[in-house]
Amino acid sequence: MQKIKDGQQSPNIHIAVANFGPIEKAAIDLRPLTVFVGESNTGKTYLAALIYALQRTFDGISRVPWSPHRILQLNRIYDSRHPESSTQALSKETREMLEKLNVTGQPFKFSDSPQWLQDRLQSDLVDSERFKDELRRCFDLESASELIRFTESQHDTMKVSLEVREENHILWSFGIYNSGTEVTTDGFVNEDTVLRPDDRAALRETLDTIDWRREPVRVFRWGAPAESYYLPAARSGIMQSHSMIASSLVDRATRVGLEQFSEIPAFSGMIADFLKQIISYDERRVSSDEMSGIAKVLEDEVLRGEVEVRKPAGYPEFLYRPQKSEQALRMSQSSSMVSELAPLVLFLRGIVGPGDTLIIEEPEAHLHPAAQTKVALTLGRLVRAGVRVIITTHSDWLLEQIGNLVREGEVMKLGKNKTEPTTWLTKAEVGAWLFRTDKPVKEIPFEHIAGIEPEEYGEVAEELHNRSVNLRTQLEETVGGTEVEQE
Repeated sequence: MQKIKDGQQSPNIHIAVANFGPIEKAAIDLRPLTVFVGESNTGKTYLAALIYALQRTFDGISRVPWSPHRILQLNRIYDSRHPESSTQALSKETREMLEKLNVTGQPFKFSDSPQWLQDRLQSDLVDSERFKDELRRCFDLESASELIRFTESQHDTMKVSLEVREENHILWSFGIYNSGTEVTTDGFVNEDTVLRPDDRAALRETLDTIDWRREPVRVFRWGAPAESYYLPAARSGIMQSHSMIASSLVDRATRVGLEQFSEIPAFSGMIADFLKQIISYDERRVSSDEMSGIAKVLEDEVLRGEVEVRKPAGYPEFLYRPQKSEQALRMSQSSSMVSELAPLVLFLRGIVGPGDTLIIEEPEAHLHPAAQTKVALTLGRLVRAGVRVIITTHSDWLLEQIGNLVREGEVMKLGKNKTEPTTWLTKAEVGAWLFRTDKPVKEIPFEHIAGIEPEEYGEVAEELHNRSVNLRTQLEETVGGTEVEQE
């Protein structure tokens, strides 16, 4: 399980799909660093967007499918209210739960929760509408049925399943099946799941201190929920034109504007969310010193300059100031590398924190090979900071460097390092998955010699080498023959 900064661990997440967009079949485990690689149009972005939709549907995928947002929907904690004393208003079931919570050293299981809470969460878990709405939003579709695999068969059923695991058992699961005419769902919560100490303390405080006469209903405080963020492939263009986009959105926000632009297509959910983060960006929302430090290294070593934030017109303007330069440049005046990496710098500096999930499409886009390898180091630093990272990529350079980070981690485990490296990964922390046309997605195993190398990369390299040898041979024969004739 992935360790995060508070000493806890995030659960293991297993996702399986069948007949989902261009994907015939896939079954993956999300690791601290998950890499999707393969040919274009094979479903890498589809699966990344699905993960984002699942994260948003369940307000971050946690050990138990409840969260502050979910608990807010449960508008009654007690079965009755007493006009004089809130403690007397507790139901028998709730009083029994409080007694169990107050016993230290005794495990408190999900089954020890009030039956009404168990029933509501189970019912909420199998409700497909929120997930279907999120799929439509993220993929900009009229109906989730449009995601059924692009085949000529009329009998394909789209399947999506999510399992949250801890060690060798399932904590909870969710599944949805769409045949185009009928949608069915299922879900399961393991009643033997044991609440952690901080969850128990929050639940006990919530139920034990409410005064119905003086304050509104308080909700379970399970700590800050893990968030999910998506850096889309279009981020570079958005950074160069976000001011114009923001002003256009303001124009469209009026009734007349909506009528005038009714035929303009909508954004996908990921791009809309990214735009909202950029337009409402506040430099004062610093996630942590560690995350800001990772952003600073990225600026110093790759951008060789600083991303600046100003607010001349109410919403932020982003500039790039090269090292040792007195003049800051607009993003539209900067290189494509700058506008490509600036969103990552901004998200690390003021949005993403330990425990969150960060999905990045093609982090190597528009980057020199040397810069690509340094971005791989940034991904390693994020994993060490407790961020779950998911990327799609076509970069051999990126994969080579990730392989080096794994080798470094394996060497460190053997005690061979004289000093601990600042970036390292282990084999268990990295999962690479190969996407191919009309074939199931399969995992690429890490090998000490080859690292993380898709077989197709080797085939392309071999084909290029053979062609090069053939052409060089022809040139040598031609040059050699001409020289003989001249003699």
